[in-house]
Amino acid sequence: MGGVIRTLRAVDFRCFPGLALEIPEGGALFTGDNAQGKTSILEAVCMLVRLHSPRTHRMGSLARIGAANGFGIAGEAWEMDRRVKWKGGLDLAVDGEARDGAGSYLADGGLIVWMGNEDLELVRGAAETRRRYLDFIGGQIEPGYRVAAARYKRALKAKNLMLKDLRPREDEILSYEEVMIAAAQVMTAARARIIERLSPLSAECQRQVSGKDEHLELAYRPAGGHDLRIALEQAREKERRQRQSLVGPHRDDLVLFINGLAASEFASEGQQRTLALALKLSQGQCLAEVRGSLPVYLIDDVFGELDPGRRNAVLRILPAAAQKWITTTHLGWLDGGAGIEAVRRFTVRGGAVE
Repeated sequence: MGGVIRTLRAVDFRCFPGLALEIPEGGALFTGDNAQGKTSILEAVCMLVRLHSPRTHRMGSLARIGAANGFGIAGEAWEMDRRVKWKGGLDLAVDGEARDGAGSYLADGGLIVWMGNEDLELVRGAAETRRRYLDFIGGQIEPGYRVAAARYKRALKAKNLMLKDLRPREDEILSYEEVMIAAAQVMTAARARIIERLSPLSAECQRQVSGKDEHLELAYRPAGGHDLRIALEQAREKERRQRQSLVGPHRDDLVLFINGLAASEFASEGQQRTLALALKLSQGQCLAEVRGSLPVYLIDDVFGELDPGRRNAVLRILPAAAQKWITTTHLGWLDGGAGIEAVRRFTVRGGAVE
C-alpha cells in the first residue's frame, strides 16, 4: 500500500503568500526556472509529513520574509487532515484534534524519501550529512529513536557548556554522561540495524543504476565504539583539555566503499552520483520493508541532471505505485517511457503555481 498526499495548503511559507494544490495519486511534476519556489513546495510536504526540512534546522527561516505570524501548512495525507503551524513554536493537529508534541504528531504520519542533487554530500561531504541520513530513516522506522536522539542532544549540549567552565563540575558532567550513555545505546543499536538492512539493498541499487558490477559496501563507525561508558572514561582527560565532547553518536560515521576503496577518495564523479542515488533508493526500499507501506518520493531536480542510462534505471527502481513529487527546470528528459505519466503537471513562477 502506498502513501498519498491529496492536497497541500500553505500560508506564508518560504516565497508563497498562499498555496493550494490538489494532487492525483500518481503525483505531480513542477517545472520552472531556478529560484521560483519549486523546491519549497517539496519542503512544505516534508514539513507537513515529518516536521523536517532538508534545507535548514531553523524553523524561523521557513516563514516568508515579512510575515508577522510565522507560517502554516496543512493537507490531506494518508486520509488524515494534518496541520502544522509555527510562530515561535509548533502548533500541531490531526483531523482537528491538537497533538501535544512532535512524537504524538509523527506516530501516525507517513513516510518520506527526499532525493536531490545535494545528496552528493552523502558521499563526499562531512560525517554530519551521513548521520542526518541515518537519523531521518531512524525517526521513521525505529521506535524510540527520535526521543533518544533528542535526549542525547540536550545532554550533550549541557555537558559541552560545563566543559567550557574554568572549573568543570565533575558530578554534574557525569550525570549528563549517564543520560548520554542510555540514549546512545538506543541510537547506536538502531543505526547498526538500519545499516544492516540498507547494505544489500544499496548494493543492488548501485549495480542497477551503474549498469556495472560495482560492489558497494556500507560500514558503521560508532565514535564511542560498542561501549560508550568505557570510551568516555578513556577520553576524559583529552575532553577536559579540549573542553568538548569527543566520543559518542554525535561523531559516528557511515563509511562507504566502492570495490573495496573509500568512495569519498577514490570514486569517480559518476560513481559518487550513482552511489548517492543508491543510498536514497535503498532508503525507500528499507522504509517499505519495515513499515509495510510505500513512502512518498520528493525528487528535487534530479532527472534533468542524469544521463539516459542512469535516469531510466532510477525510474525502473522507483515503485510504480508510489506517489512522486518531482521538480525540474526543463522537460527535455521526459519521454513516453519515463513511467511517470500519471503525474499532474504544474508551472511555478515567482511563488505562484499554475
